[in-house]
Amino acid sequence: MSGVVRDQDVDIDLGQLVRAVWARRLRILTITLVGAGIAFAGAKIISPQYRSETRILIEPRAPAFATTQQVNDAGAGPLMDELNIASQVQLLQSADLLKKVINDLKLYDLPEFDDAANGSAMSSILVKLHLKKNPMENPPEERVIDAFVERLQVYQVPGSRVIGINFTSKDPKLAAAIPNAMANVYLSTQSSAKLDSNSEATRWLEPEIESLRRKVSEAEKKVAEYRTTHGLLQTNGTTTFPAQQLNDISAELTRVRGDKANAEARAQAVRNALSSGEAFDTLPDIMSSQAIQRLKGTESGLQSQISDLQTSLLNSHPRLKSLRAQLADIRGQIRQETQKILASIENESKVADLRARELERQSDTAQANSARAGEDEVGLNALEREANAQRQLLETYLVRYREAASRADSNSSPADARIVSRAIEPVDPYFPKVLPIVVVAAVATLILSAIVTMLAELFSGRALRPLGTSRETIEADTIIEEMDVPQAAPAVATARMPAQPSMLALVADDDEKDPTEGEEAAEVAPEDGNEFSVASVADYLTGSRAPLAIAISPTGDNGSAATVLLTRMLADAGRRVILVDMTGSGCPTQLMAEDEAALGVTDLLCGAAAFGDTIHGDRLSDAHLIPQGRSDVRRAMRGVDRLSLLLDALAAAYDLVVVECGAADVAGVSRLTHSRNVEIILSLPQLEETIFVALMTEFQAAGYERVVLMSDGQADEQEFGRAA
Repeated sequence: MSGVVRDQDVDIDLGQLVRAVWARRLRILTITLVGAGIAFAGAKIISPQYRSETRILIEPRAPAFATTQQVNDAGAGPLMDELNIASQVQLLQSADLLKKVINDLKLYDLPEFDDAANGSAMSSILVKLHLKKNPMENPPEERVIDAFVERLQVYQVPGSRVIGINFTSKDPKLAAAIPNAMANVYLSTQSSAKLDSNSEATRWLEPEIESLRRKVSEAEKKVAEYRTTHGLLQTNGTTTFPAQQLNDISAELTRVRGDKANAEARAQAVRNALSSGEAFDTLPDIMSSQAIQRLKGTESGLQSQISDLQTSLLNSHPRLKSLRAQLADIRGQIRQETQKILASIENESKVADLRARELERQSDTAQANSARAGEDEVGLNALEREANAQRQLLETYLVRYREAASRADSNSSPADARIVSRAIEPVDPYFPKVLPIVVVAAVATLILSAIVTMLAELFSGRALRPLGTSRETIEADTIIEEMDVPQAAPAVATARMPAQPSMLALVADDDEKDPTEGEEAAEVAPEDGNEFSVASVADYLTGSRAPLAIAISPTGDNGSAATVLLTRMLADAGRRVILVDMTGSGCPTQLMAEDEAALGVTDLLCGAAAFGDTIHGDRLSDAHLIPQGRSDVRRAMRGVDRLSLLLDALAAAYDLVVVECGAADVAGVSRLTHSRNVEIILSLPQLEETIFVALMTEFQAAGYERVVLMSDGQADEQEFGRAA
């Protein structure tokens, strides 16, 4: 404000700055409109610039008539990496390509590109005096290329193989024609380069192919002569005759050895049956003989006759004796036939043994021949490898020659790129953008006008005010105004809540101030030894580092009166302390405020008062007070969760902030603070053990470790008397 005394501590009055800007709002608005009008006129005067873009995709391509193999080979080629794409970007900006575009479109005839064609009089004088080179001596495309490059932008689209070509011009048709022309020239150049490469490839491949054909023929002839000389005739595609012969002998030897073992096993089975007298019915070699089968039939018939006659004749009967003699003769014949079968089987075993010996001898001979053939195959394999290598190289050259020749003959070889987006004639100019320019100019003018107004207020001294005891909280005022706190409400709960069974010891000091001496606080030293007295709690809070103390008064106004006495004691001890009245009855406001209807917490939270207007001095001490306020408490409580911002702002300006909550609960206290760095004061002038234990239990369960009991039976009576 004006009239600030020299050498007096001052601070900036933000409210005055805002009021000054508001008072000059018409002037600021007029200046803003003028600035916007100037920007609009300037934007309209500037010649419009149009921009258009063509995009090219870099990818391998093959002719449409290419065979499947050729297409696969082209598609299997390595995709272009970042360096290749960057190289194509530089190629699009090469001087040769730009000159071709300039000549094709005859850009040197346009004044936009060739300023030298319409040179000024001063330039002509300098040329005649030989102080400047005549620009017309240069080729037309050389004069245009600098202006062309300034308007051209070629870039790679990030994360892709797409190249963008931007061009800016005063003519929208030209802005679209030039990028398209550059893309066409680029594709034509790339296609011509590939055709030249194909022609060069065919010229180089023709003599190489003829030479390879002679080499392949000579190599194959050497392979055939070597096979004939060393007898390495092939029985199939991979095996020679000695190796095939050895394989056949080995297979036959294995089969003969199996037959021999089988014959020996069969002969042994027959011998065992003959020696043991067992029946021959189980031997397949014996049962398969037709003679044995006939004898077995006769034997069975004789046994049947003997069995029938024994029922009617005696054993000594001639008929039975004759039948038994015939049966014995048949059995003898069966044994003789069995001996013949055994001899036949033994002969098979002997023949198999002789065959196996012969095959073993042939196998040894074949192995020796195969070993010699293996040594000869070493040289043969070397000749075949050489012939195969020459043949594969010849086939590769032939394929490449056919591809190159077909492309060269057809005069068609697409470039490894294609246009994915052609430039179109733009409708709106790229520059200037009238609306954004006007908006930016208007905003900039508005901000500059407001800053100039604020600086004028500061230099005149009207926005400065002296620092005093009633303005200790200007730092908090600034924080609250910037945070838009007036949407919160006090977390006040009128219901009595339980406490905790434990309490923390206090650093007690029996010194206590006499509350009956008005504004002069005379110290008294109570000798009652009460470590929970108001004076002891004040002494404890003086040594505490916590910036916030929450006072709970479960029994009502007598506890609030004790909190008021505690606040005054802290102020008399030289601490900057403020009490926030968040009780339902407004007892602290009645005891401390000069005017009980002063603006307070509810007015601040409802937006009815500024932060600085809610801070008042205590009528009996140096403490400060934020009263209850005059606004509707229900409306203020809608933003209860933001009230902690108010307490943080006050803690930045005061040594200690005491919040008298009345009969609040733990949930309400938790919503006042973000952290647990807070002192909880249980104000119980008349100690009630049940209430105290319940409160201590609740706060300890909620995580508040520092819970202090303040119990002084005479505190409330003294405070009410002091207020009177």
